[in-house]
Amino acid sequence: MHIAVFSQYHTSPDCPATSRHYTLLAEIAKHHRVTLLTTPAWRSQQLTHEWPWVPPGVELLEANIPYDNKMGPARRALAFVQYAAWAVRAGRRSARPDVVWGISTPLTAAWAASRVARHWGVPWVFEVQDLWPSFPVAMGAVPTALARQQLFALEKRLYQSAAHIVPLSPDMSTYVAGLGIAESKITTLLNGTDLDLAARATPAAVAALRQAQGLAGQRVVLYAGTFGRANAMPTVVAAAEALVAAEPTVTFLFLGHGYYAPLVAAAAARWPGRIRLVGGQPRHAVFSWFGLAEIAVVSFLGLPVLGANSPAKLYDALAVGTPVVVTNPGWTKKLVEAHGCGWYTPADDASALTRCLQAALANPAALAAAGERGQQLAHTAFDRVGLAARMRGILENAAG
Repeated sequence: MHIAVFSQYHTSPDCPATSRHYTLLAEIAKHHRVTLLTTPAWRSQQLTHEWPWVPPGVELLEANIPYDNKMGPARRALAFVQYAAWAVRAGRRSARPDVVWGISTPLTAAWAASRVARHWGVPWVFEVQDLWPSFPVAMGAVPTALARQQLFALEKRLYQSAAHIVPLSPDMSTYVAGLGIAESKITTLLNGTDLDLAARATPAAVAALRQAQGLAGQRVVLYAGTFGRANAMPTVVAAAEALVAAEPTVTFLFLGHGYYAPLVAAAAARWPGRIRLVGGQPRHAVFSWFGLAEIAVVSFLGLPVLGANSPAKLYDALAVGTPVVVTNPGWTKKLVEAHGCGWYTPADDASALTRCLQAALANPAALAAAGERGQQLAHTAFDRVGLAARMRGILENAAG
């Protein structure tokens, strides 16, 4: 079977990114022919070179369309349109697929997948990584009422035309079903994590990292991920400053990059050594950083659409036994409370976050128990190899 995959942003484990589809593509390519239509936007951000750019067996079609998280809305929109136009042309000129797999975000990538599927008269599967256009609309990136109306209409048409829809969280699935889409064509497939890479965070590896970072005797709190506008970074930075001021044995690490990096850097300058801006790390290295931490923060703005997301940092922390504090009131709150692997604090409340972290750190036995429960959950429900098998089944069933 030939699968054409439309994904504007491909990454490898050498990049400072979650690389979900690298794992999925690697597993599916063992069984089927896979063609990936993407861009090299992340190629220059490879921090190591342990992995080939695409997994073995994956055929690559690549358009040189620049993209960066620092781009403004207009420049991002142009990149989205450029990729969609190229992808439709390239998909029509390439070998006929048996099924098309469209990965949003952005929504335009899914649109391109749908157009190519229609051209060849084959089914397509719609993977929903984030709720678009709800997310950019909530962030103020779609300024006109007409544009919002058109995007929401496009979203619904795409859901209707897809043979199957694969949202990355149960709340996303509920949203899609609420638009009148039959639940029988919706399958929740969580973002998940790479347990083989998590296994690299051995006690020896974590101890070596602790020594290299000069953190002997320090209790580590970690924020790892994008410093984006949606991630409530001013709240996390304020909590970090209050926490290290009150707790002399605590160090707060910020691992990543993005829009709010200058804000984090300013806090690090005010608290040298106690608040640290580590910068981005390759995918395969992040697990030792999570293993170094006693607790990790998974934060977002208090917007309803963000409560539905499926953040990689949640799965990665739990994979190495590090409990989490989440600020989404949706399914992640239910998850950590139901499984006893973390805590919830309201979004945009720095004082509440500080108090939660202090209370958790004051009870090492509870921290350890929460970490063990989270790690068990990760091994039973979050393994991307298992998720890849389920995705393969969805694609096979769609193709008939």
